[in-house]
Amino acid sequence: MKKIFLCFIIFPFSLLSQSIDVLFLGNSYTYANNTPQMVKDIALSFGDSLEFDSSTPGGATFNGHSTNSTTLNKISSKNWDYIVMQAQSQEPSFSPSQVSTDVYPYAQILIDSIESNSNCTEPIFFMTWGRKYGDQQNCQFYPPICTYSGMQQRLKESYLEMTLTHDASCAPVGLAWKESISQDSLLNLYTSDNSHPNIYGSYLAACTFYATIFKKSPIGSSFIPTFIDSATALFLQTIASNVVLDSLSNWNIFNSQFSSSINEDSVFFNNQSSNYENIVWDFGDGNISTNIDPIHVYQNPGVYNVSLITSTNNTCVVDTFSNLISVNFSTGLDNISNPKQIIEIFDVFGRKIRERNNIPLFYIYDDGTYERKFTIE
Repeated sequence: MKKIFLCFIIFPFSLLSQSIDVLFLGNSYTYANNTPQMVKDIALSFGDSLEFDSSTPGGATFNGHSTNSTTLNKISSKNWDYIVMQAQSQEPSFSPSQVSTDVYPYAQILIDSIESNSNCTEPIFFMTWGRKYGDQQNCQFYPPICTYSGMQQRLKESYLEMTLTHDASCAPVGLAWKESISQDSLLNLYTSDNSHPNIYGSYLAACTFYATIFKKSPIGSSFIPTFIDSATALFLQTIASNVVLDSLSNWNIFNSQFSSSINEDSVFFNNQSSNYENIVWDFGDGNISTNIDPIHVYQNPGVYNVSLITSTNNTCVVDTFSNLISVNFSTGLDNISNPKQIIEIFDVFGRKIRERNNIPLFYIYDDGTYERKFTIE
């Protein structure tokens, strides 16, 4: 039976510069502090290009956007890479029955408009944050939203349901806020109305959008808004990076990724990609597969570049994740013909010693291994 020893070199997220067109649909939460411009400035600091437009009338709902001529004209104005969709701040936190009536149908209309313009555009649902003290206006009608945590939970549920229903992506801004509050409750992200974002809240949102759209970390961005010190900026960048990039599949962000393991002479590949439509494995030895979780046996030792290529949005978007795999075969006959040799022997005190019985000894071999023996005579 052949034994296979594998070592992996994992390629990180692409460090190449990217150019992306984004349309932001929302209201004052998106408009505040010119959040789209901040996303662009963060991108520029890493050599990436983001061109954007926006439709953000105050208090706008998905219902309002679905019939807003400005919104619809902007959707159809070009083939966008991404369209970010933010609902009215309270509506998605209402009861599931109310959300299914007041929010979901109009999200569907907007999605239909996006797809009719271009099948290549990826919608991103902007998961917003709960109000600092919950929704005090409506909690008498639906008690779960009387607190920040309860409101945040309902926003998370509704936005993720829309994300998965429409095979879209989610920008988990609200959960980045939640993590920031958990780690440093003294850093206030709200304006005095305890609802809208101040500059810290908007910067955290912008960092989250950058990580979601480019699948890169915002950590180290040289763009820091006025009034935010470098230590706080690094804190917010790190929160956004961890929340998004540690859990891409949780947010259904299109991504190609895999892991692998071995059992005897078979290599098992585990597809960990998210939000994809098509898949192709290139095992680096001239063989390919379209199986989701293939098993592959290498016939010869060597170093192989294994790639998982996924595509989405009618193959308009392609992503590749690669590992270098070093495959070495050894057999029992190899061990017989080339037995390992003892180099040194030590006792339990680390002293060199000749081989003896009735005491524990450590044997160091020429292949770099060691063995503990206790021979009884």
